[in-house]
Amino acid sequence: MVDFSSPEYIHFFRHSSPYINAHRGKTFVLMLSGEAVQDNNFANTIHDIALLNSLGVRLVLVIGARPQIDERLANTEITCAYYKNIRVTDKDVLEIVKDAVGNIRTKTEAMLSMGLANSPMHNARIRVISGNFVTAKPLGVFDGVDFQHTGEVRRVDNEVIHQQLDQGYVVLLNCLGSSPTGEVFNLAAEDVATQTAIALKAEKLIVFGKAQGIYNRSGQLLKAMTPAKAREVIQDQENEEALRLMQSALAACAVNVKRSHIISHSIDGALLQELFTRDGSGTLITHTGYEEVRQASIEDIGGVLELIQPLEEQGILVRRSRKQLEREINQFMLIERDGMTIGCASIHPFTDDSAELACFAIHSDYRGHSHGDQLLTFCEEYANSHGIRNLFVLTTRTAHWFLERGFQTAKVTDLPEKKQALYNFQRNSKVFVKKLK
Repeated sequence: MVDFSSPEYIHFFRHSSPYINAHRGKTFVLMLSGEAVQDNNFANTIHDIALLNSLGVRLVLVIGARPQIDERLANTEITCAYYKNIRVTDKDVLEIVKDAVGNIRTKTEAMLSMGLANSPMHNARIRVISGNFVTAKPLGVFDGVDFQHTGEVRRVDNEVIHQQLDQGYVVLLNCLGSSPTGEVFNLAAEDVATQTAIALKAEKLIVFGKAQGIYNRSGQLLKAMTPAKAREVIQDQENEEALRLMQSALAACAVNVKRSHIISHSIDGALLQELFTRDGSGTLITHTGYEEVRQASIEDIGGVLELIQPLEEQGILVRRSRKQLEREINQFMLIERDGMTIGCASIHPFTDDSAELACFAIHSDYRGHSHGDQLLTFCEEYANSHGIRNLFVLTTRTAHWFLERGFQTAKVTDLPEKKQALYNFQRNSKVFVKKLK
């Protein structure tokens, strides 16, 4: 049972509120593979989808059926050919596909309709709608192989889908599409999800896989990537599912989808963690700066104040009034992570070639993750570009950190005369100086 009075729960709830407001009214396309439907965590995922719906998120669900199709084929004498990992769908196989897809659609609609008093979806009253929203075309013949009823998305009826979303429906799509001639084609769920997200100009495409996200060669989870970085990473991918999901995410980002997320269908709460926490749970691919180091502007004052006030109260930083911060904000550099200021520092020139590095702070949740080094490097590069050759810092708590990064111990008398006059002997700050190249 959740302890609603616990500090962890209160912390999560408070910090999720900006995301609740940001996501309300936005359109998300979610791709759940057949493996996700089979997973023991599927019911929890459905409950989390219901929560998104109740928070005003416009949802399109795309459901796959690969393992269900394979299971049905294994129980028949029908053989199914593959070419380059793509299923060749003849008439007999198509009937199996339609049976599997229909069964999954019914199961998903039933789960979205649950309203038991002791379930998370009590009184949720989710309205689900399906239809012929996806027009398909045959994949055709490749290298002499006729894929027959295997197809690809030709068009998504975005206007009708938007109309359904406007009326509060959750739109449910599957991996079947029909052609203008009345033929039915077996589609890749990833293709349906990608083309739907593009057609709707969705805010997000979220695809579910078995793994937590995308990993590099060293086995490290890649939390966020630009499309350019993702194209590099994809070259090393040997996992077939990870490759499919990355290709889908990249295709969406290449057109007009702002953010693509790759998360796990096996981790309970992965969807909520990805959407309502700053660090997420899986891998984010986005053009926009998920995390960036930059010079501050007047709009950043609130974020900087929120970051430094706890440190001022502890006596680690010298107190600054809001008016003082407004005057000096252009001298601040900061690290912003998904709209939150997690690090800041200011550079105050005292002579033509000498400046103070002040108000150096990293949010407690992000210490020990190289953010301090990122910020220091940016500050040094900024100082260098403005002709500053000597950078000095006064600190009471982080002497060793600066020593380990090339600063040298100095005396108060080594400071510029103007700074010497401002030195607070009661704080007794240690002085360090670094000559920049």
